[in-house]
Parts: sequence; C-alpha cells; structure tokens
Amino acid sequence: MIYIILAALAVGLSLGLFGSGGSILTVPALIYLLHHEDTVAIAESLAIVGSIALIIVLPYAKARLVDWRLALRFGLPGMAGTYLGAWLAAFVPGYVQLFVFAGVMVLAAIQMWRKSKTNVTSPQQPAAAMRSNMKIGIDGLAVGILTGFVGVGGGFLIVPALVLLAGLTMRQAVATSLLIIAMNSAIGLIKHLNVLNEMGTFVDLRTVGLFIAVGVIGSFIGKRLSDKLPQRAMQRGFAVFLILMAGFILVKETTSLIALPV
Repeated sequence: MIYIILAALAVGLSLGLFGSGGSILTVPALIYLLHHEDTVAIAESLAIVGSIALIIVLPYAKARLVDWRLALRFGLPGMAGTYLGAWLAAFVPGYVQLFVFAGVMVLAAIQMWRKSKTNVTSPQQPAAAMRSNMKIGIDGLAVGILTGFVGVGGGFLIVPALVLLAGLTMRQAVATSLLIIAMNSAIGLIKHLNVLNEMGTFVDLRTVGLFIAVGVIGSFIGKRLSDKLPQRAMQRGFAVFLILMAGFILVKETTSLIALPV
C-alpha cells in the first residue's frame, strides 16, 4: 500500500510541476505494482490523470496562466485524435503500446533538452505564428491519437509543442497542458470504457479514487515548487525524467518478451 501511495504522490507531483508525466508513472504503477491488465490500466490511467489535471488547473487559471484559445485550438483536434487512437488500440497487444509510449518519450525529451538551450519566449512574426497555428492543430491531433492509443494524457508532448510552436513560457505551457490533458483524457476514457465493457472487464474504482485523492495532494505540492524553480532547470529536469522512465519501460517490457516461451 505504501508504494501505491508514493506512486500516486509522484503522479500528482509530476502534473503540478511539469504539467505532464502523470501517465508516465500511473501506467507502470498500475501494471507493475498492482498487476492490472494493460487495457484496464490504460483506462484507469486516463481517469486518474484527467481528474487530477482538471483539479490542479484551477489555481493556474486563477493566476491567468492558462491560454484558453490555444487550449481549444490544440485540444479539440486532440479529442478527435484520442477517440481514433483508442479505437486503434483494440487491434494491437499491450507491449506494442508500451514500446510506442517509451519511444515517443525519448523523442520528446531530446527535443525539450535542445530547446532549453535557446530563448523560447521571443515574439513570433505573423507568418510564423500562422504556420504555428496549423502545426498546433496537427500536433493536437497527433497527441490525441497517442493519448487514446497508450492511455497517456500526452503532456510530455503537449508541453514541448506549446513552448516550441506557440512561444509560451514553461509555466504557461504547464498550465495550458493541464486543461488539454483533462479534455483528451475524458474522451479517451469514454472510448476505453466502451471497449472494456465489450470485453466484460471493468476498472477498479477504489484504486482510481485512491490515486486521485493522493495525487491531488502531490499536484499542489508540485504547483508550489514550479513557482520557485527556474524555467530552464524545469525543462532539463523534465527531459531527464522522460529518459529515465522510458528506459525503465523498455527494459521491463523487453525482459518480459524474452522470458516468454517460444
């Protein structure tokens, strides 16, 4: 039980600090600590992370750090993509989903680390801003597909996209990411619950409730820390965190595949 509580705290801390990373911890915790089936863990992760994100975004909104228009431009295509990704997930085994999950984490980490070396808050020219708007919609769709496919909120892609394409500061990106995560998670959860119902399987509501309750506490701790940390350090810490978790998942899943009988 203590490991579950610590995992839930870490989930909330990551969401409050980085605006992402919740599912990166939630999915492995549900699969490797609680031994839930991949499909069930993905649905539970969407419920947990989406609920925590919706709660922790409130103080960010009060501080006027949420870019509402950008959230809609990114989030609406993302919701459509999430539904598509959840539909695609029904056709592949769980380990494929996790390998895709880890691979995208590595790419996002590399991109975020590189960008931490440059100034991302300078104003964009009108033409560049227009191109970025198109890219934001496309990225929103792509992140949504990933959200539905592997059961993540997508914040580890949303935050870099908002920083790199929209020119938001790290704190603005974190705040806006939380709202988009809640939107994507909601539609993804609906689709995954339909799939689980067809399979005769259900989520564990007690586990989901415990993760949400403890995770909210961790998220507010993360929010306080994010107000005090320099943005460049947050970006680099975020990138290192992604690499470590991706490595863990790749090693764990590769070991499990090798151990399977031929």
